[in-house]
Amino acid sequence: MRRLPWFIGLLALPGMAAAACGTLVTLAARGGTEVSYAFAPAPDGVAARGAVVLLAGGDGRLKLDAQGCAKALGGNFLVRSAGLFREAGYLTALVDAPSDHQGVDGLAGFRNTEAHGIDLGHVVADLRRRVKGPVWVIGTSRGTISAANLASRATGDAAPDGVVLSSALMQGTSGGQKTWTQQTVFDLALTAIKVPVLVIGHVHDQCLRSPPGEMPRLLAQFGSSVRKQMVSVEGGTAPSGPANPGACEGRSPHGYVGQEAATVETIVKFMQSN
Repeated sequence: MRRLPWFIGLLALPGMAAAACGTLVTLAARGGTEVSYAFAPAPDGVAARGAVVLLAGGDGRLKLDAQGCAKALGGNFLVRSAGLFREAGYLTALVDAPSDHQGVDGLAGFRNTEAHGIDLGHVVADLRRRVKGPVWVIGTSRGTISAANLASRATGDAAPDGVVLSSALMQGTSGGQKTWTQQTVFDLALTAIKVPVLVIGHVHDQCLRSPPGEMPRLLAQFGSSVRKQMVSVEGGTAPSGPANPGACEGRSPHGYVGQEAATVETIVKFMQSN
């Protein structure tokens, strides 16, 4: 595992301008496409510890504006909780879908492709130019496919120092009109991931795509030499009704509603462990 000093500092690079929600950073990607992310530092007076790449679920389209503010997926756990990571000392990079996947389905079936892993690797490498410290990738819901994709493929400066799979997409849709809805984290080469892995989910998650009972099977995919942990979150807003697709919305146990601070604290504790 890459070991970097825990001191972190922001480098002033061209193209970075202060904005309301942070800084909108746009990188050149495949064949003239672009990938953008909103970069925001820890608050003044907070000791910085590292950086986190945050990968939202759903269609992945944050619709970042010029001020680095997300105009979509505002209910997503990671979008809602980005400030909590900054308060804990982690600079945040909220990643939008690339320029060629801004249509109705957003990332759709692109999440598990090599090209997507390369795009995300550009973000990690760019962060390493801007900061000193470990760079972790955190995905939630369908964003865990993206996170596992990156962690299983990237090498060198494009590789993260660790990965967090939150409410992992472990159950796909069979027989649907859109074949990409069958994708799960199990489609990726999980045994190729050699960095620390945290698998975290809510015991009352009723999303059909992220059954908490599948978390032990997911954890078992990672080798014995990998530092890994599974954490089950409890509490928050109580669920109602049977498991259903609507339970996959962010403001539910699937998105740790009412338990955001405790969940972020658990993730941060794992990232800081040796």
